[in-house]
Amino acid sequence: MPLRLALLLLVASLTVGCVSSGHDSPLQTSKGRDEARAAYVQLGLGYLRQGLSEQAKVPLQKALVLDSRDADANAALALVFQAQDEPELADQYFHKALAARSNDPRLLNNYGSFLFQQNRYAEASDYFQQAAADTLYPERSRVFENLGVTSILLGQRDTARQQLEKALHLNRHQSRALLEMAELSFEDRHYVPARDYYERFSLLSGQNARSLLLGVRLATVHEERDKAARFGQQLERLYPGSPEYQQYLSEQ
Repeated sequence: MPLRLALLLLVASLTVGCVSSGHDSPLQTSKGRDEARAAYVQLGLGYLRQGLSEQAKVPLQKALVLDSRDADANAALALVFQAQDEPELADQYFHKALAARSNDPRLLNNYGSFLFQQNRYAEASDYFQQAAADTLYPERSRVFENLGVTSILLGQRDTARQQLEKALHLNRHQSRALLEMAELSFEDRHYVPARDYYERFSLLSGQNARSLLLGVRLATVHEERDKAARFGQQLERLYPGSPEYQQYLSEQ
């Protein structure tokens, strides 16, 4: 695993003596501690990306020994506990990270996503809005997509439509935003734009139970019987136990 090996070598190099620096260890300097802390955080995140959440804690704890208030280390531990289904601990570490860096849009979006996962939609919306306020954040389209989905669940359809349209203005390849717009348009009986959104979604993403059911409904409205049957067959084959398949059967 080249990335993990490189990070291990970097951490090792920071923990050995360095005669030329005039210090027994680079960790005695502010720069050395910062570099070591950043390396530990990246090593922890590398473990987490591989699904090794237990191993991720070890370097992240070492990072916090160097600076217990470090936003990146606390945020990474929040993600670890989120992955381990420990919501109280995840919430605790997210708050520690936000206390150190309250205006970080990536951190605000991640905390909003955590709150969304916990069905705390109104709170999630607040943090997504704070993240979206940073006009230079490169993932801003995803934040607006998150906002739109959250607004739908809060029953704010008009607001959701505006937020999803904003997401697509920023990045026309946001597949979740396209599917949500297709669904909203279909529900409003705007069948032509619904099909357009749906076709754009289909070019970017694989199908799921929800999208297949919508595909059946759109094909039926447009009198495309073969296409409706094909989507129905896929739904039966791939998601026979899903609520969407049961809904499909009830509509036949």
